[in-house]
Amino acid sequence: MNFLEALMMLCFGAAWPVSIVRSLRSKSTRGKSVVFLFILICGYLAGIANKVLTAPGDPVLYLYILNVCMVSFDTALYFRNRALEKRQEPKVL
Repeated sequence: MNFLEALMMLCFGAAWPVSIVRSLRSKSTRGKSVVFLFILICGYLAGIANKVLTAPGDPVLYLYILNVCMVSFDTALYFRNRALEKRQEPKVL
């Protein structure tokens, strides 16, 4: 296990619960970029693939999995919040 890689994943992972709670409470997409979220998901999936192919027993793999799950959940909240915002938009005739 690479200590510095694990520390990086823990630091990145610490931000996602805060972002998820903010998305749940605000019911808004303000300040979110779905493109950025998809880029992060791709990056985490690449990290997972690297671990599976080169070091399948490395515990850091579970940090990648945890992080991709949190980012995926935040991405799902983005789409839920976008739908809520569209419902609240005034109807123009």
